[in-house]
Amino acid sequence: MASDQPQKIAILSVYDKTGLLDLAKGLVKQNIRLLASGGTSKLIREAGFPVEDVSAITKAPEMLAGRVKTLHPAVHAGILARDLASDEKDLAEQNIDKVDYVICNLYPFKDTVAKINVTIPEAVEEIDIGGVTLIRAAAKNHSRVTILSDPNDYHDFLQELEKGEVPEKSKQLYALKAFTHTADYDSAISDFFRKKYAGYGLQQLALRYGTNPHQKPASAYMTDRPLPFKALNGSPGYVNLLDALNAWNLVKELSEALDFPAAASFKHVSPAGAAIGVPLSDVEKKVYMVEDIEGLESSGLAQAYARARGADRMSSFGDVIALSHEVDVPTAKIIGK
Repeated sequence: MASDQPQKIAILSVYDKTGLLDLAKGLVKQNIRLLASGGTSKLIREAGFPVEDVSAITKAPEMLAGRVKTLHPAVHAGILARDLASDEKDLAEQNIDKVDYVICNLYPFKDTVAKINVTIPEAVEEIDIGGVTLIRAAAKNHSRVTILSDPNDYHDFLQELEKGEVPEKSKQLYALKAFTHTADYDSAISDFFRKKYAGYGLQQLALRYGTNPHQKPASAYMTDRPLPFKALNGSPGYVNLLDALNAWNLVKELSEALDFPAAASFKHVSPAGAAIGVPLSDVEKKVYMVEDIEGLESSGLAQAYARARGADRMSSFGDVIALSHEVDVPTAKIIGK
Protein backbone atom coordinates (compact mmCIF):
# COMPACT_ATOMS: atom_id res chain seq x y z
CA MET A 1 0.00 0.00 0.00
CA ALA A 2 1.39 3.42 -0.92
CA SER A 3 2.05 5.77 1.99
CA ASP A 4 0.04 8.98 2.29
CA GLN A 5 3.07 10.66 3.83
CA PRO A 6 5.10 12.90 1.50
CA GLN A 7 8.54 11.62 0.55
CA LYS A 8 11.14 12.86 2.97
CA ILE A 9 13.96 15.06 1.68
CA ALA A 10 17.65 15.21 2.54
CA ILE A 11 19.99 18.00 1.44
CA LEU A 12 23.65 17.04 1.22
CA SER A 13 26.54 19.49 0.81
CA VAL A 14 29.85 18.23 2.18
CA TYR A 15 33.50 19.06 1.76
CA ASP A 16 34.66 16.00 3.70
CA LYS A 17 33.16 13.16 1.67
CA THR A 18 34.18 10.41 4.08
CA GLY A 19 31.35 7.85 4.27
CA LEU A 20 29.20 9.84 1.84
CA LEU A 21 28.35 6.96 -0.50
CA ASP A 22 27.38 4.61 2.33
CA LEU A 23 25.17 7.36 3.69
CA ALA A 24 23.58 7.97 0.29
CA LYS A 25 22.94 4.25 -0.10
CA GLY A 26 21.23 4.13 3.29
CA LEU A 27 19.10 7.19 2.57
CA VAL A 28 17.98 5.82 -0.79
CA LYS A 29 17.10 2.52 0.90
CA GLN A 30 14.72 4.49 3.13
CA ASN A 31 13.12 6.13 0.04
CA ILE A 32 14.49 9.56 0.93
CA ARG A 33 14.83 12.08 -1.88
CA LEU A 34 18.40 13.31 -2.22
CA LEU A 35 19.24 16.88 -3.16
CA ALA A 36 22.91 17.79 -3.30
CA SER A 37 25.24 20.56 -4.36
CA GLY A 38 28.27 20.63 -6.61
CA GLY A 39 30.84 17.93 -6.02
CA THR A 40 28.61 16.15 -3.52
CA SER A 41 25.96 15.61 -6.18
CA LYS A 42 28.56 14.57 -8.75
CA LEU A 43 30.07 11.88 -6.51
CA ILE A 44 26.69 10.41 -5.56
CA ARG A 45 25.50 10.39 -9.18
CA GLU A 46 28.67 8.75 -10.44
CA ALA A 47 28.20 6.00 -7.84
CA GLY A 48 24.84 5.20 -9.40
CA PHE A 49 22.51 6.55 -6.72
CA PRO A 50 19.54 8.77 -7.61
CA VAL A 51 20.26 12.37 -6.70
CA GLU A 52 19.09 15.79 -7.88
CA ASP A 53 21.00 19.03 -7.91
CA VAL A 54 19.79 21.64 -5.44
CA SER A 55 18.81 23.70 -8.46
CA ALA A 56 15.87 21.29 -8.92
CA ILE A 57 14.09 23.17 -6.15
CA THR A 58 15.75 26.59 -6.36
CA LYS A 59 15.36 26.82 -10.16
CA ALA A 60 18.65 28.70 -10.09
CA PRO A 61 22.11 27.41 -11.02
CA GLU A 62 25.19 27.63 -8.85
CA MET A 63 26.90 30.93 -9.49
CA LEU A 64 29.89 33.13 -8.67
CA ALA A 65 32.28 30.18 -9.09
CA GLY A 66 30.44 28.21 -6.43
CA ARG A 67 30.08 31.02 -3.89
CA VAL A 68 26.29 30.77 -4.18
CA LYS A 69 24.88 27.25 -4.19
CA THR A 70 22.23 26.70 -1.53
CA LEU A 71 21.36 30.24 -0.44
CA HIS A 72 17.72 30.31 -1.49
CA PRO A 73 14.27 30.46 0.19
CA ALA A 74 13.33 27.14 -1.37
CA VAL A 75 16.14 25.56 0.64
CA HIS A 76 16.01 27.47 3.89
CA ALA A 77 12.26 27.82 4.20
CA GLY A 78 12.08 24.06 3.75
CA ILE A 79 14.61 23.58 6.54
CA LEU A 80 13.29 26.19 8.96
CA ALA A 81 9.58 25.41 8.59
CA ARG A 82 7.90 24.16 11.75
CA ASP A 83 4.88 21.91 12.07
CA LEU A 84 2.60 24.93 12.38
CA ALA A 85 -0.44 25.73 10.28
CA SER A 86 0.95 29.18 9.47
CA ASP A 87 4.25 27.70 8.27
CA GLU A 88 2.42 25.05 6.23
CA LYS A 89 0.37 27.82 4.60
CA ASP A 90 3.48 29.82 3.71
CA LEU A 91 5.15 26.77 2.18
CA ALA A 92 2.07 25.84 0.18
CA GLU A 93 1.76 29.35 -1.25
CA GLN A 94 5.38 29.20 -2.46
CA ASN A 95 5.22 25.51 -3.48
CA ILE A 96 8.10 24.64 -1.14
CA ASP A 97 8.59 21.20 0.40
CA LYS A 98 9.90 20.58 3.89
CA VAL A 99 13.46 19.34 4.29
CA ASP A 100 13.89 16.61 6.89
CA TYR A 101 17.62 15.92 6.92
CA VAL A 102 20.65 18.14 6.33
CA ILE A 103 24.09 16.60 5.89
CA CYS A 104 26.79 19.25 5.74
CA ASN A 105 30.37 19.94 6.75
CA LEU A 106 32.56 22.90 5.96
CA TYR A 107 35.54 24.00 3.92
CA PRO A 108 38.77 23.27 5.87
CA PHE A 109 39.55 26.83 6.90
CA LYS A 110 41.92 25.75 9.68
CA ASP A 111 43.94 23.61 7.30
CA THR A 112 44.22 26.46 4.82
CA VAL A 113 45.43 29.08 7.29
CA ALA A 114 47.87 26.59 8.83
CA LYS A 115 49.83 26.59 5.57
CA ILE A 116 53.05 28.57 5.47
CA ASN A 117 52.68 32.02 3.90
CA VAL A 118 48.96 31.63 3.20
CA THR A 119 47.54 34.86 1.78
CA ILE A 120 44.41 36.66 2.88
CA PRO A 121 42.68 36.07 -0.51
CA GLU A 122 43.44 32.34 -0.20
CA ALA A 123 41.95 32.26 3.28
CA VAL A 124 38.89 34.25 2.22
CA GLU A 125 38.00 31.69 -0.44
CA GLU A 126 37.90 28.98 2.23
CA ILE A 127 35.28 30.79 4.32
CA ASP A 128 32.15 28.71 3.94
CA ILE A 129 28.91 30.71 3.70
CA GLY A 130 26.22 28.39 2.39
CA GLY A 131 27.39 25.46 4.49
CA VAL A 132 27.33 27.41 7.74
CA THR A 133 23.86 28.68 6.88
CA LEU A 134 22.60 25.16 6.17
CA ILE A 135 24.03 23.85 9.43
CA ARG A 136 22.72 26.68 11.58
CA ALA A 137 19.27 26.58 10.01
CA ALA A 138 18.94 22.84 10.52
CA ALA A 139 20.38 22.96 14.04
CA LYS A 140 18.00 25.78 14.96
CA ASN A 141 15.05 23.67 13.83
CA HIS A 142 16.38 20.42 15.32
CA SER A 143 13.03 19.59 16.91
CA ARG A 144 11.98 18.56 13.39
CA VAL A 145 15.13 18.45 11.24
CA THR A 146 18.10 16.15 11.73
CA ILE A 147 21.48 17.82 11.15
CA LEU A 148 24.61 15.74 10.54
CA SER A 149 27.86 17.72 10.51
CA ASP A 150 30.23 14.86 11.40
CA PRO A 151 30.79 11.81 9.15
CA ASN A 152 31.41 9.76 12.29
CA ASP A 153 27.68 10.01 13.02
CA TYR A 154 26.49 8.52 9.73
CA HIS A 155 26.54 4.90 10.91
CA ASP A 156 24.44 5.45 14.03
CA PHE A 157 22.08 7.74 12.14
CA LEU A 158 21.40 5.08 9.49
CA GLN A 159 20.74 2.51 12.19
CA GLU A 160 18.23 4.89 13.77
CA LEU A 161 16.53 5.39 10.41
CA GLU A 162 16.18 1.63 9.92
CA LYS A 163 14.37 1.44 13.26
CA GLY A 164 12.00 4.26 12.32
CA GLU A 165 12.36 7.88 13.32
CA VAL A 166 15.51 9.53 14.63
CA PRO A 167 15.06 9.84 18.43
CA GLU A 168 14.62 13.31 19.87
CA LYS A 169 17.71 12.89 22.05
CA SER A 170 19.82 12.06 19.01
CA LYS A 171 18.53 15.14 17.21
CA GLN A 172 19.51 17.24 20.19
CA LEU A 173 23.04 15.81 20.31
CA TYR A 174 23.49 16.19 16.55
CA ALA A 175 22.36 19.83 16.87
CA LEU A 176 24.74 20.44 19.75
CA LYS A 177 27.61 19.08 17.67
CA ALA A 178 26.53 21.28 14.76
CA PHE A 179 26.45 24.43 16.88
CA THR A 180 29.87 23.54 18.26
CA HIS A 181 31.14 22.94 14.72
CA THR A 182 30.06 26.37 13.47
CA ALA A 183 31.25 28.11 16.64
CA ASP A 184 34.69 26.53 16.28
CA TYR A 185 34.72 27.45 12.59
CA ASP A 186 33.84 31.08 13.26
CA SER A 187 36.43 31.22 16.03
CA ALA A 188 39.13 30.02 13.62
CA ILE A 189 38.14 32.71 11.13
CA SER A 190 38.12 35.52 13.68
CA ASP A 191 41.45 34.33 15.11
CA PHE A 192 43.03 34.47 11.67
CA PHE A 193 41.79 37.95 10.86
CA ARG A 194 42.56 39.24 14.35
CA LYS A 195 46.19 38.28 13.77
CA LYS A 196 46.17 39.88 10.32
CA TYR A 197 44.20 43.06 11.05
CA ALA A 198 44.62 43.70 14.78
CA GLY A 199 47.83 41.91 15.68
CA TYR A 200 51.13 43.46 16.74
CA GLY A 201 49.67 44.53 20.07
CA LEU A 202 46.40 46.14 19.02
CA GLN A 203 44.02 43.30 19.90
CA GLN A 204 46.49 40.43 19.80
CA LEU A 205 50.08 39.99 20.91
CA ALA A 206 52.24 36.99 20.11
CA LEU A 207 53.90 35.67 23.27
CA ARG A 208 57.35 34.17 23.52
CA TYR A 209 55.71 30.98 24.79
CA GLY A 210 53.02 29.77 27.15
CA THR A 211 53.65 28.69 30.73
CA ASN A 212 56.74 26.74 29.64
CA PRO A 213 59.14 27.16 26.69
CA HIS A 214 57.80 24.13 24.80
CA GLN A 215 54.30 25.64 24.64
CA LYS A 216 54.38 27.48 21.33
CA PRO A 217 52.71 29.29 19.70
CA ALA A 218 50.96 31.34 22.36
CA SER A 219 49.22 34.69 22.33
CA ALA A 220 47.27 37.16 24.41
CA TYR A 221 44.21 38.68 22.78
CA MET A 222 40.92 40.48 23.28
CA THR A 223 37.94 39.65 21.10
CA ASP A 224 36.11 42.97 21.21
CA ARG A 225 38.50 45.72 22.27
CA PRO A 226 42.19 46.69 22.30
CA LEU A 227 44.56 44.94 24.66
CA PRO A 228 44.73 46.75 28.03
CA PHE A 229 48.53 46.91 27.90
CA LYS A 230 51.38 47.60 25.49
CA ALA A 231 54.64 45.72 25.11
CA LEU A 232 57.07 48.51 24.29
CA ASN A 233 60.01 46.20 23.70
CA GLY A 234 60.54 42.48 23.30
CA SER A 235 58.05 39.64 23.49
CA PRO A 236 56.75 38.60 26.92
CA GLY A 237 55.79 35.08 27.88
CA TYR A 238 52.52 34.05 29.50
CA VAL A 239 54.00 34.00 33.01
CA ASN A 240 55.47 37.46 32.42
CA LEU A 241 51.95 38.75 31.87
CA LEU A 242 50.71 37.06 35.04
CA ASP A 243 53.61 38.60 36.95
CA ALA A 244 52.82 42.05 35.55
CA LEU A 245 49.11 41.76 36.37
CA ASN A 246 49.67 40.59 39.93
CA ALA A 247 52.57 42.95 40.61
CA TRP A 248 50.64 45.98 39.35
CA ASN A 249 47.62 45.18 41.51
CA LEU A 250 49.90 44.81 44.52
CA VAL A 251 51.71 48.14 44.15
CA LYS A 252 48.52 49.96 43.22
CA GLU A 253 46.75 48.78 46.38
CA LEU A 254 49.81 49.36 48.57
CA SER A 255 50.22 52.93 47.37
CA GLU A 256 46.51 53.74 47.67
CA ALA A 257 46.23 52.20 51.15
CA LEU A 258 49.40 53.69 52.69
CA ASP A 259 49.84 56.85 50.60
CA PHE A 260 53.45 56.05 49.74
CA PRO A 261 55.06 55.14 46.42
CA ALA A 262 55.22 51.34 46.13
CA ALA A 263 57.28 48.82 44.18
CA ALA A 264 57.31 45.07 43.69
CA SER A 265 59.65 42.50 42.19
CA PHE A 266 57.83 39.43 40.83
CA LYS A 267 59.07 36.06 39.61
CA HIS A 268 56.86 33.13 38.61
CA VAL A 269 53.64 34.76 39.89
CA SER A 270 55.08 35.34 43.36
CA PRO A 271 56.57 38.49 44.87
CA ALA A 272 60.30 38.25 45.50
CA GLY A 273 59.86 41.53 47.32
CA ALA A 274 57.40 44.37 47.79
CA ALA A 275 57.92 47.65 49.63
CA ILE A 276 56.83 51.24 50.09
CA GLY A 277 59.06 54.29 49.72
CA VAL A 278 60.31 55.14 53.20
CA PRO A 279 63.84 56.55 53.74
CA LEU A 280 66.78 54.17 53.74
CA SER A 281 69.41 54.19 56.47
CA ASP A 282 73.07 54.23 55.51
CA VAL A 283 73.30 50.54 56.35
CA GLU A 284 70.29 49.72 54.20
CA LYS A 285 71.76 51.68 51.29
CA LYS A 286 74.87 49.50 51.45
CA VAL A 287 72.89 46.28 51.88
CA TYR A 288 70.69 47.15 48.88
CA MET A 289 73.75 48.36 46.91
CA VAL A 290 72.31 51.79 46.15
CA GLU A 291 74.58 54.08 48.16
CA ASP A 292 75.93 55.58 44.91
CA ILE A 293 72.52 56.49 43.46
CA GLU A 294 72.27 60.26 43.14
CA GLY A 295 68.93 61.72 44.20
CA LEU A 296 67.88 58.62 46.11
CA GLU A 297 66.88 60.59 49.21
CA SER A 298 64.32 62.64 47.29
CA SER A 299 62.74 59.69 45.44
CA GLY A 300 60.24 57.63 47.39
CA LEU A 301 59.78 55.42 44.34
CA ALA A 302 63.50 54.63 44.13
CA GLN A 303 63.57 53.83 47.83
CA ALA A 304 60.59 51.51 47.41
CA TYR A 305 62.17 49.64 44.52
CA ALA A 306 65.56 49.38 46.29
CA ARG A 307 63.78 47.72 49.21
CA ALA A 308 61.66 45.44 46.99
CA ARG A 309 64.60 44.24 44.88
CA GLY A 310 66.86 43.97 47.89
CA ALA A 311 64.50 41.72 49.82
CA ASP A 312 65.77 38.74 47.80
CA ARG A 313 68.29 39.80 45.20
CA MET A 314 68.82 36.27 43.87
CA SER A 315 65.11 35.68 43.26
CA SER A 316 64.74 39.16 41.79
CA PHE A 317 67.21 38.43 39.00
CA GLY A 318 65.28 38.63 35.69
CA ASP A 319 62.18 39.85 37.51
CA VAL A 320 59.08 41.73 36.46
CA ILE A 321 59.12 45.17 38.07
CA ALA A 322 55.95 47.00 39.06
CA LEU A 323 55.96 50.62 40.14
CA SER A 324 53.07 52.69 41.44
CA HIS A 325 54.32 55.94 39.93
CA GLU A 326 56.06 57.13 36.79
CA VAL A 327 59.70 56.12 36.71
CA ASP A 328 62.14 58.86 37.74
CA VAL A 329 65.90 59.03 37.16
CA PRO A 330 67.02 57.51 40.50
CA THR A 331 64.63 54.57 40.05
CA ALA A 332 65.80 54.07 36.48
CA LYS A 333 69.44 54.00 37.64
CA ILE A 334 68.66 51.28 40.18
CA ILE A 335 66.83 49.24 37.56
CA GLY A 336 69.80 49.63 35.22
CA LYS A 337 72.37 48.42 37.77
